[in-house]
Amino acid sequence: MITIIGSGRVGSSAAAIIGIMKLDNKILLVDIVKGLPQGEALDLNHMSSILGLDVEYMGSNDYRDMEGSDLVIVTAGLARKPGMTREQLLEANAKIVSEIGREIRKYAKDSVVILTTNPLDAMTYVMWKATGFPRERVIGFSGVLDAGRLAYYAAKKLGVSPSSILPIVLGQHGESMFPVPSKSFIHGVPLTRLLTEEQIREVTEETVKAGAKITELRGFSSNWAPGAGLAVMAEAVKRDTRRSLIASVVLQGEYGVRDIPVEVPIVLGRSGVVKVLEVELTPGELQSFMQSVEAVKKLVSSIPPNLL
Repeated sequence: MITIIGSGRVGSSAAAIIGIMKLDNKILLVDIVKGLPQGEALDLNHMSSILGLDVEYMGSNDYRDMEGSDLVIVTAGLARKPGMTREQLLEANAKIVSEIGREIRKYAKDSVVILTTNPLDAMTYVMWKATGFPRERVIGFSGVLDAGRLAYYAAKKLGVSPSSILPIVLGQHGESMFPVPSKSFIHGVPLTRLLTEEQIREVTEETVKAGAKITELRGFSSNWAPGAGLAVMAEAVKRDTRRSLIASVVLQGEYGVRDIPVEVPIVLGRSGVVKVLEVELTPGELQSFMQSVEAVKKLVSSIPPNLL
């Protein structure tokens, strides 16, 4: 069974796409708001009926119902409002994530956990501490989204399909993220050889500011792209595809970083993170990456100790 904690826009979008992909025949939505997960589940069951899917959605306000889940996706938390940075959400969402992490440890102790709550990397750290799980089973969703955005903006300038681009984004999921065009390829050719310096600057800026732009335009943060990215990660876990993708994980010596979660390339499978891949960076790129890591360290150090 797949459990999705949080029945807002991202959780519901992920639930719909995961069901359409038939990754499990039972999907549980959990939320503290009475009636919300039950209503979403009923609507999604009607979707399943129309599409001819053998997928049953269930809604609950009780964490105990996730017992036995092998994959738990956490989308709960306060969402960004226009003009708000991910970092401003820190303390409020740390409390939410810490409470959820303890419930997961109690009722889904063997699960792989993927979370989207912002500020993402710091919340991955809180979840890692709250569950007590090995770092391989606590994964922050962000890199699939950031890499997808980089591929989209670069593809628009190049006139190619985004699927032709293998994008790399490292570091923090936030204003200090580090897109790496020199390590993002189209069949072995780096974007730095295909785009001008001005185009590279534009693509990088558009990638970093994409989330804020969506929030500015429609008044709330993105949900369809995160839902799709979560489904891609869920597929890697449920089908053990061992797919390489970008995600936020607690590093344990890789890139010279320890006990801090940041976006890096990983191989993802049924047990969680199978391997962390280390991209060879130039001295200048490594400096930019470490600046992004420092931004995450600063956030982690600001988390109240009672929430860890």
